[in-house]
Amino acid sequence: MAKSSPSGRFKKVLGGAADTFEKPIEWLIRTCGWSSIFCVGAIFFFIVREAWPIIPKLNWAEFFGSTNWRPNPSAGNTAHYGALALIAGNFAVAILSMLLAVPLGLGAAVYISEFAGGRSKEWLKVAIEILAAIPSIVWGFIGLTIISPVLIKYAGAELGTNLLNGGIILALMSVPLIVSISEDALRAVPDSYREAALALGANKWEMVYRVLFPAAKNGLLAACMLGIGRAVGETMAVLLATGNTNQIPHSLVDPIKTLTATIASEMGEAPSGGAHYQALFLIGILLLIITCSINLIADFIIKGAKGKANA
Repeated sequence: MAKSSPSGRFKKVLGGAADTFEKPIEWLIRTCGWSSIFCVGAIFFFIVREAWPIIPKLNWAEFFGSTNWRPNPSAGNTAHYGALALIAGNFAVAILSMLLAVPLGLGAAVYISEFAGGRSKEWLKVAIEILAAIPSIVWGFIGLTIISPVLIKYAGAELGTNLLNGGIILALMSVPLIVSISEDALRAVPDSYREAALALGANKWEMVYRVLFPAAKNGLLAACMLGIGRAVGETMAVLLATGNTNQIPHSLVDPIKTLTATIASEMGEAPSGGAHYQALFLIGILLLIITCSINLIADFIIKGAKGKANA
């Protein structure tokens, strides 16, 4: 009777161990996959639970239609929770930042992907990664101490902390994210597309906007939408750079106040369980709905673009 070799016995032992641990590992992987959904649900439940007492009592017409945000009025006066100016400030600074960040980010991604040489490409990638690693509070200090005096001197602003300052800071914070994802999307386009375009007589710029952009549009769109999500949810940099003034902006140099900055600046002084405290959590629900809506819209647009490409 032939004896099995040591290597054969070793493989049999390994195979038995793999069969033993296969099911637990499968359940661990499954748990990791569902944990993100569970965490999002838990966060939403916590925010809704804290805000729930004020929801049936709130004047919703005032909340969405008034700029009168006075959660702590003087004695004998009524508290008001008009969030219109906060919502307008949030969207204004996010839109302005994207108008600045998207062209800059896409341009930088195209240069790194298609035009930069080997050494300069590596240095630019390192610089982008360093920009992405800068904490938001440091960006706020830059807006407060560097950009603010420049805007007062050259833009005629009475206060250097305003909508334009916040837009510039958020644009600089969003650019690394847009550049990184866009550059990956452009590099994912097969080289045969580039070679075919150049063989047909297109120059490099024609190749970029007539071949690479259409081929990589799903990834480029995802990069822009993630940049918008970053701008909408940013807190500390906006708190320091925008002036924290509750008003609807009528010019680029008007100070504003955002939903995120309101939560950060007022949560410490709001009595736990009080109406002010609950209103701040209601703002948190609104922010969560806005960011989730942006992600869903981006997902639908990208799926629609993929469907048209496959049709």
